[in-house]
Amino acid sequence: MISNERPSPYGHRGFGAPKPPVNEDTLATEKVQIERKTFVFTLKENPRGRFLRITEDVGGRRDTIIIPAPGLEDFKKLLDQMVKSSAEIPAKHPSAG
Repeated sequence: MISNERPSPYGHRGFGAPKPPVNEDTLATEKVQIERKTFVFTLKENPRGRFLRITEDVGGRRDTIIIPAPGLEDFKKLLDQMVKSSAEIPAKHPSAG
């Protein structure tokens, strides 16, 4: 074993073997439809802590990101900054509306 490798607390798993289920509690869920995309924001908690799962669904294809709760305030500040920049910077290709 390489010095930075540690045995898994779940025992040995072969390549491609499914991870053991982690007990997660859903604390809050909100959904928003933007154009052809649906975003689901789910605040969850498991033994490792709280986190926000953001799932994007486009025609049945899903992508997910997870933000640990300690990073939510920084994430919000960045998002607020991007919203402000989007409002201030003129669009190069105005949408037909």
